[in-house]
Amino acid sequence: MPNLFQMHEVLSLFPGCAMALVAGLALWIDRRWGEPPTPVHPVVWMGHYLKACGQVTVRCPPAPAFVLGAMAWAAGAAAAGALAWELQALALRQLARFIAQPGLCGGLAAFVLVAAMAWFAKSMLSWRMLVDEVGAVEAALRQSLPAGRERLSWLVSRDTGNLTESQVRESAIETLAENLNDSVVAPIFWFALLGLPGAAVYRFANTADAMWGYRGTYRGQHWEWAGKFAAHADDALSWLPARLTALLLMAVTGHAWLAALRREAGKTPSPNSGWPMAAMALALGVTLGKPGVYTLNPGGRAPHAVDVPLAQKIASKVLVALIPMAWAAVVFATPRFQ
Repeated sequence: MPNLFQMHEVLSLFPGCAMALVAGLALWIDRRWGEPPTPVHPVVWMGHYLKACGQVTVRCPPAPAFVLGAMAWAAGAAAAGALAWELQALALRQLARFIAQPGLCGGLAAFVLVAAMAWFAKSMLSWRMLVDEVGAVEAALRQSLPAGRERLSWLVSRDTGNLTESQVRESAIETLAENLNDSVVAPIFWFALLGLPGAAVYRFANTADAMWGYRGTYRGQHWEWAGKFAAHADDALSWLPARLTALLLMAVTGHAWLAALRREAGKTPSPNSGWPMAAMALALGVTLGKPGVYTLNPGGRAPHAVDVPLAQKIASKVLVALIPMAWAAVVFATPRFQ
């Protein structure tokens, strides 16, 4: 008969270890298969909801637009978090039953639920697609400047028609740095702290900001008030992860330019995106910027063809450094079974 005290100790750590396994499987799924098909991608479903709500709120006067936008955001975030919580709770309960009473049927059910949870967790982050799409911009740019501009337009909302070769590379590197936080570090950060619901709510918030969080008019519609709540919510949830991303970029490149990082990060209109972008600019020794808006690391050189793959390599090191930190946080932050 097993020692009851030892069994209790194992079960007390079980939820955290199970969540660490889910995190590892999610990263493996991302590396192996990339994004889920569009019809079954949870973030696509979030986008459909946000598009439908946005078509109503954007047509309203400022005050109603703000209130309706906030209510739609809260309802969507609650739904995403509740769905993720239910899946997580169901998976952990089934795993606990299987450990207590092993059996083929219980094992299969536990495997299916853990796989579903890992698939859902993977859907909340996007590392492989980010690296591939940024690399595709550089590949297109090597064919021709118009091809590079066209491929970049898939990734950014700004007009790419008049960008120089250097500016195309700047935008690609900025996209990689900013989305290293938005699509990788921040989802993992919130998963480590709050499990699958944390990652789901963050991904909803970031998607809402991407679709609604425009200042003034965008594509003929005035989003200033309809998207204000979404923009501020994303700013709040991204605040700490963005700075963690910048510090990890500094750590993996062996630099200690904290004062310069603070100075450069404050140049961007966003309170968060400047941190990973400034860190990447300093790490590469290049200037990154948006004409008429900001210039990061103005003493640096213009990006060259080698800088995009080098930026990808640096970003990969950040992920490698983040994984053991996230696993440790998941194991000890996940509520224990009593």
